[in-house]
Parts: sequence; structure tokens; C-alpha cells
Amino acid sequence: MRNSKIAGVGHYVPEQVVTNKDLEQLMDTSDEWIQERTGIKERRYFTEGVDTTANMAAKASRKALEMANLQPEQIDLIVFATLSPDYVFPGSGVLLERELGIKEIPAIDIRNQCSGFIYALSVADQFIKTGMYNNVLVVGSEIHSSGLDFSTRGRGVSVIFGDGAGALVLTPSESNDKGVLSTHLHADGEFAEELAVLAPATNKKDRLTHEMLEDGSIYPYMNGNMVFKHAVTRFPEVIEEALNKNGYKATDIDMLIPHQANLRITSYIQQKMGLPAEKVMSNIHKYGNTTAASVPIALSEAVQEGRIKEGDLVCLAAFGSGFTWASALIRW
Repeated sequence: MRNSKIAGVGHYVPEQVVTNKDLEQLMDTSDEWIQERTGIKERRYFTEGVDTTANMAAKASRKALEMANLQPEQIDLIVFATLSPDYVFPGSGVLLERELGIKEIPAIDIRNQCSGFIYALSVADQFIKTGMYNNVLVVGSEIHSSGLDFSTRGRGVSVIFGDGAGALVLTPSESNDKGVLSTHLHADGEFAEELAVLAPATNKKDRLTHEMLEDGSIYPYMNGNMVFKHAVTRFPEVIEEALNKNGYKATDIDMLIPHQANLRITSYIQQKMGLPAEKVMSNIHKYGNTTAASVPIALSEAVQEGRIKEGDLVCLAAFGSGFTWASALIRW
């Protein structure tokens, strides 16, 4: 069984910067309140007619392909993670294929929310391990801002999310000691409705009704306390699982890239794992929570900033709606 390695990374965020002060004009909130609870100072919102989930993914993908020194036609498979696809169907994977001018390769769409990118990475890794595909494009792209409740009713959730895309190219590794060492995926549906968008709903005779619009069930709902409680448990667990599987300790990690859910969660994980700040990537203050896009954006920025070097031990981890949680351990 061969290993896979990350040959290229890239990210794209929309030009429109939305600050906490901007949100103060839309709802009863404040910059201080948002920063204290989330660590977010600003986020990016898409521009209608300019940005789409698929074309943001394409922009991130082109950067990853350039770094990998590959052309789009050399990609064998696309694995696309998003909770905000361009359409109800088809999925955004085929739209990305069209954006890149690729024809007839398979495209898989992953719906695992904040854990989606690591799930997608794991799927891609298995295809390379079995020898079925060689060059796999793994993408996370999200547009949240068009589906948020910008009234005071929705402020607890709407201030958190932003838009953006990240991508990587996975190729076979020349060494079994380098590349993706292992991935670890988990889910527990007991708490599915504690972080969810419940409408439109296929289990209703009318999928979308005026009542759903009025009662806010078309917008994200989050039981913040419950999500925080589970996240601070599952994050360290799944990181330790990856380390134990490969015979490492937390102190061996050179760069931890957690899903950018909340700065308080990231700080807790850092303390729990006993890692210094320089070994934990955090960019939530700039972009907010971009769900499936957050891990690849953070990974791309860390590489761009020179914070990850060849031979470094890199750990990716995420927790989110489902509940789902996942990790990947990578020797760069």
C-alpha cells in the first residue's frame, strides 16, 4: 500500500471584507461581544455575480495545481466538500470540473460540514493507497453569507460564519514514511439537530413553506453550549488517536491546524495538548468559520507563510455538525 502526499495547496477568499462594526448596523451586537465569544474581527462575504461556490473552488484549485506543477487535465478525481453547494443538485464537484475545463473524470461530493475537508482528504487518500487514482484534487468551498439571519434573532450564529475556499492536490508519495500517515473519522447522530439547518425539509409534504421562512428554520441553528462541550472533548481525542496510531506524542507536532470554529476552542486545544502558540494555526480573526473551507485555507496560509517545512509533522483536526469529527496526521 502506497502513501499519498500533499503536492500543492491553495486558497481563495472573496474581496468583500465585513467587520464586526459592519454587523453592528444590522443587528443588536458589538465588536467587543463578538471578539470576546469567538475571536473573530472580520470575515469575507461573496459578491453576487462574481463569486460562486464552484468558481471560488476553481481559483483555490488553480493555485494548488500550480504549486504541484500539474495541469488540470492531469487530475484523475475531484473530491469536493461543501455544505453550501451552488445548486440542490447537481453537486459542485461537476461544476468545478467544468470551471477547470476537465472532462469525464469522477467527481465526489462530501457533505460532512466542518469535518468535510478531512473526510474528503481521507477518501482521496484511500483511492491513492489502492492505486486506483494518482492525482486527486481535494477541495472545501463555502458561501454562508447568503443563508444567514442578519436580524438580532440570528446574531449568535450569523456573526460566526464567512465565505471562502481551499484546495490541495494529493499524489502518490515516494516514501511510506512521508505524506498522509493516517486519517481518523467519527460521527454520532444523537445530537444531529443541535447544529443544523432544518428547512427546506424533504420529510415535509411541502419542502418549503411560509412558516419555515417566518420561524427561521431555514437558517442555521446552534446549541452553542452543547457544541462547545463536545468539541473540546472530541478535538483532543481525535488528535491523540492519530498520534497514538503512528507512535508520536503531542510534543512531536510541528503544526496543528484545527478547524477554525471558535478561538476559545482553539485555545483550549492548544492548552490541552501542551503546544506553544507558534505550533497552532489560527486565522479565525480574519475569516470567521468557513466550515469545510477552514482547514484548507489555514493549511494554505501556513505553507504560504513558511510555517510548515519539509519533514514537519502536521496534524489536521475538525469537529462539527452531525456531530462529526476527524483528524489526519501528515509528514510533510
